[in-house]
Amino acid sequence: MNDAAPAPTPAPAPRRARVRAPELIGKGGWLNTGGKELSLAELRGRIVILDFWTFCCINCLHVLDELRELEEKHRDTVVIVGVHSPKFVHEAEHEAVVDAVERYGVEHPVLDDPELATWKQYAVRAWPTLVVIDPEGYVVAQHAGEGHAHAIERLVAELEAEHGAKGTLRRGDGPYVPPEPVATDLRFPGKAIVLPSGNFLVSDTTRHQLVELAPDGEGVVRRIGGDGQFKEPQGLALLPDGKVVVADTVHHALRTFDPATGDIEPLAGTGRQWWQGQPTSGPALEVDLSSPWDVAWWRGRVWIAMAGVHQLWTYDPETKTVEVAAGTTNEGLVDGPGPKAWFAQPSGLAATGDRLWVADSETSALRYVDTEGAVHTAVGTGLFDFGHRDGDAAQALLQHPLGVTALPDGSVAVSDTYNHALRRYDPATGEVTTLATDVREPSDAVLVGDDIVVVESARHRLTRLRLPEEAVRVESVAHRTQRAATEVAPGRLRLDVVFQAPAGQKLDTRYGPSTRLLVSSTPPELLLAGEGTGTDLARELSLNPEVTEGVLHVSAMAASCDDDPENEYPACHMHQQDWGVPVRLTEGGASRLPLVLAGMDAAS
Repeated sequence: MNDAAPAPTPAPAPRRARVRAPELIGKGGWLNTGGKELSLAELRGRIVILDFWTFCCINCLHVLDELRELEEKHRDTVVIVGVHSPKFVHEAEHEAVVDAVERYGVEHPVLDDPELATWKQYAVRAWPTLVVIDPEGYVVAQHAGEGHAHAIERLVAELEAEHGAKGTLRRGDGPYVPPEPVATDLRFPGKAIVLPSGNFLVSDTTRHQLVELAPDGEGVVRRIGGDGQFKEPQGLALLPDGKVVVADTVHHALRTFDPATGDIEPLAGTGRQWWQGQPTSGPALEVDLSSPWDVAWWRGRVWIAMAGVHQLWTYDPETKTVEVAAGTTNEGLVDGPGPKAWFAQPSGLAATGDRLWVADSETSALRYVDTEGAVHTAVGTGLFDFGHRDGDAAQALLQHPLGVTALPDGSVAVSDTYNHALRRYDPATGEVTTLATDVREPSDAVLVGDDIVVVESARHRLTRLRLPEEAVRVESVAHRTQRAATEVAPGRLRLDVVFQAPAGQKLDTRYGPSTRLLVSSTPPELLLAGEGTGTDLARELSLNPEVTEGVLHVSAMAASCDDDPENEYPACHMHQQDWGVPVRLTEGGASRLPLVLAGMDAAS
């Protein structure tokens, strides 16, 4: 007989309370459903993935691409629903959302939520955010940022097995109904240049090809690369040898096109998207890129607007290498030496003798790089202020510009995309004026004699305008991004970025800390303490009680690897997200600010 006391039974791991998924509501209605409104009750029995996105956001476009394989593989069990949650005023226009869904090849239902009603119901704080709902209608995971497709794939497989065994999984066709195709010569063209022949070369973005047009801008001479060689191409730049550099955006690559021979050759990039920790310089065909959006030839190099990582890179034709020229990968508007400057999705470039002009779209700014490599802002104030206001550049406003064009008098024309306008900035006077309105989502423009030819992306055409001697007068409008401010108490605020490695993974600590947290604020005076970079995902901040409102800029990164002791070289994954959190300082406000980088599934 054994008289020893029995070992205590381990307490079960605590389970989080199950949260019923709130209903999907949005005044804009539904797209890609054949006109039918959807409800979560109708989707019961399916695994639902909500993708909170907005079409200006490059990270959101990356997530659309990440989800395509999962969407196809699990089409009979998974329903992806895009919840379009606008940042800019233009993105709240229903027709603009309709255009974006076609432009980016979205093949699942989309709820147009212009007032952020569903965004608020799900307590979303950042674009993009993914929420997974199980077949019984409960939220089981939430992930902010890019790079979570592998974790969601694993969770989907677990949910299929669990609910298949319970009898609560329903298989079958989803509610997606494709829209009717429209016949046009161009479909959401991106950029254009004039070839030595006088013809135009246009990146026909949605049809994944280049189109050469006659000098009238209408007659199609030929189509190039429609066999998978390009994927959503954007920027074009003519090289001294007559070849054209193409920003092959979704392939994360640069290619050259030779108009004389028709040959297309790789120039830079591997076809894989760049992630934090990977090389940022080296042989051009061995370094990953991230959504190059525009290119320009300036001072003996190809300059690259690397929208996906908020930087400018260069390609050196002598050494056939690439390297970072400006930007830290942090998203925002900070001037100074190139290595310390911040950009926010640079999307348009134009070279002059002493300046490289940059359309910095997410800050609604016009910026430039000088010959010493320093970055300056000509127009724009930050991530959340935008509008249509002319006058002195210090108070002028743009709205998500995608293109910039050098004019003969030293001024520049800005394709002010979300204002449907062509604007002009004159460095000599510091004045901003409006050259033309009612050009639908202009994304680029080129000079032809005394005319300027505008790429009207949302009208699928090139439009020729005579450069006016006087600017057009418009009524000034100013906006701030319409997101509810988080009420926080002045003084001490604990910032917690919530991250736990997805099931089957663990934090990668082989080479030191696997996490990084960067904090700053607008205005800078908001933070008395706590700004800067560190490796802990929690931080004590001190908020200035004399600043009543502002924005906390938070950038978090974590690396995790597959937890398989049998595998000597496990696959590793990067999780990263930037937040701009509007805050209002009020007595009695919150003393803790939690931000979810990657959430555990509810079974954890």
